[in-house]
Amino acid sequence: MLQSRSLSPSVMTQEQCTHRNNVQSSEKPQVYKVGIYGWRKRCLYFFVLLLMILILINLALTIWILKVMNFTIDGMGNLRITEKGLKLEGDSEFLQPLYAKEIQSKPGRPLFLQSSKNISVNIVNSNNQLLTQLVTGSSGFKARGKMFEVKSTSGKLLFSADEQEVVVGAERLRVMGAEGAVFSKSVETPHVRAEPFKELRLESPTRSLLMEAPKGIQILAEAGDIQAICRNELRLESKDGEISLDARRIRLMRLPEGKASSTSSSSPGTRQTVYEVCVCPNGRLFLSQAGTGSTCQISNNVCL
Repeated sequence: MLQSRSLSPSVMTQEQCTHRNNVQSSEKPQVYKVGIYGWRKRCLYFFVLLLMILILINLALTIWILKVMNFTIDGMGNLRITEKGLKLEGDSEFLQPLYAKEIQSKPGRPLFLQSSKNISVNIVNSNNQLLTQLVTGSSGFKARGKMFEVKSTSGKLLFSADEQEVVVGAERLRVMGAEGAVFSKSVETPHVRAEPFKELRLESPTRSLLMEAPKGIQILAEAGDIQAICRNELRLESKDGEISLDARRIRLMRLPEGKASSTSSSSPGTRQTVYEVCVCPNGRLFLSQAGTGSTCQISNNVCL
């Protein structure tokens, strides 16, 4: 007679666990590899090596640029940063506009500005309207403004020009041209004098020359002659005073000679070398052969 026996749950569980352990021990353990292998690893090493080479080249170029451009703590190249501003040494070239409050050279050194076309200095107001302009170019020197002044080192005015007048403050105005000075309008001056040992010439080739003064005109030549030459008429006029000719010798050249009439006191056939100066009612002067009396009345045919 068979006897049945029942197994407890705890016993079954222990047997199952023993069997499972035996099965797992009989199999080989599995190993999982971590990382990059094969061609991927070689490509990664290649890119890392290339990056290191580029970093070294970039570093070398940076050091070379710093060496060539002369970068220092105070600035770069000819440019130095000081407490008073920027300091440039040697030749400097600006490709774009330069804005500065003040530009000055070293003490005792000149300031040299050079351009292939022109150099312009403009002064504008708050509305960007041009007030003063200074342009130096190949065509010449141009200045634009309300007034232009030139002063000496002591502050004395040498030259001034505006819309109303031009003032020359120097003690002497010298014109070196062979043709002298040409004035299209009137000239007002208290004194006109030539250089020493040079002649003074006032000339109007196509028009008249008029000299006026409220009190008087003085023409003085201390070491030479005075000549007044004209084509038509030479008039010396004094409205309220007189005209005085004060000289040791007064010569009136090329005066017309009046012919004496038949009632002249001079005997015919005699040669007369003495003349008298006569004046016509219209102011014309002429010569008349002198006689025992005045011969102006009998030789007045020049006045006709």
